[in-house]
Amino acid sequence: MTSLEIDAGASARTRIAWRLLPFLFLLYIANYLDRTNIAYATLGMKGELGLNDSVFGTASGIFFIGYIALQVPGALLVERWSARRLLALTLITWGTLTGLTAFVRTPFQLNGARFLLGAAEAGFFPGVIVYLSHWFIKEDRAKAVARFMSAIPIGFIIGGPVAGAILGVRWLGITGWRWLFLLEGIPAVIFGIATLFVLPDRPRDATWLRADERDWIKNRLADERAAKSTADQPRMKLILRHLLIVVILTLGLFFTYSGGYAFWFFEPTMLQRLTGWSVQRVSWMSPIVFGAGLAGMLFFGWSSDRMRERRWHFAIPQLTAALALGAWFFLPHSNVMLVVIFSLVGFGTIAYLPSFWALPSAFLSASAAAAAVGFINCFASIGGYFGPKIFGKLSQGTGSFNTGFAVMIGCWVIASLLVLVCPRERNA
Repeated sequence: MTSLEIDAGASARTRIAWRLLPFLFLLYIANYLDRTNIAYATLGMKGELGLNDSVFGTASGIFFIGYIALQVPGALLVERWSARRLLALTLITWGTLTGLTAFVRTPFQLNGARFLLGAAEAGFFPGVIVYLSHWFIKEDRAKAVARFMSAIPIGFIIGGPVAGAILGVRWLGITGWRWLFLLEGIPAVIFGIATLFVLPDRPRDATWLRADERDWIKNRLADERAAKSTADQPRMKLILRHLLIVVILTLGLFFTYSGGYAFWFFEPTMLQRLTGWSVQRVSWMSPIVFGAGLAGMLFFGWSSDRMRERRWHFAIPQLTAALALGAWFFLPHSNVMLVVIFSLVGFGTIAYLPSFWALPSAFLSASAAAAAVGFINCFASIGGYFGPKIFGKLSQGTGSFNTGFAVMIGCWVIASLLVLVCPRERNA
């Protein structure tokens, strides 16, 4: 490789990262604000709608029943159609539905709104993961995913205090939790419109890259695809050839999501009930709890790329969360200890993300990976329904969070073991 090619490659990688990732990062913050604002809204809506832990667990988790429907089509549309158009459509749709959630009057209506919101958001995440594979070479992919997915903890870090402030208002005779849905749906609609003008579909459409930079990234990505499989092999044949790996990854992520979403949705409720703190004080714990997740995600994404290793970079955060929550059963209880434990759980339920989502493209060709990402996230997302639902029922039935904690711990241990039994990844 000549010095000119090296220079073109370095500048292309830098330019692509700075041009695409900040905007995708903002889109994902909007996504998580709309997906998880119910975790804080429930602190205000429980009395008004008559929600208990069991009903809330179902309402928060039913999002994923709608969510699973369009996962695979969303990933394939990005691969075969247009990322720009698909992402814009999903953002505008889910932002509108989030705003309409402010008008629900019964638990049944809340369930319906959450179901539709899940269906509207379904194509976004797998679409972005596939989209990143169109722009980032394998050495940069986990770091790119880490930077994009750092929006998850930042969504919680920002969303907690903002939600706490909004919940305390009553404007025009409308309670704070309704304003929370109304106001947090607006950014998604604005970003959806902006997406049509900001995101190019592929490097060939990027007028902001020099010709030599476009050629370098296109050639490098083409070489990677050729190294994995020939272009004429059918997508489903490739998936079937790696079916065992895809199934293991799906099951591993299912258990991860089961424990993780139970924690994410119930974290404000658990903190308030176990400490007796006000809604506003609980909301200000989010920067601590999920700040640990952000730090872990960025470090593990960097470390995973440097070491070209994914499986242990997935398992270690999961086992950390399990051990930390297990300590709750043995250590003296205090509010400080609870925040420390929840911070370690926040670390464990977020830091694994870039390593995991680099795995499908490590085993599969581009077309097969596109379908596999949608398949894995589709069926694993069912855990986002069962986790909060089971946790809510256990909390309501036992009057304690301890049984639910034990279920979370079991989920994270099982997830770690499943991913660790995967064969060693190639070209990771």
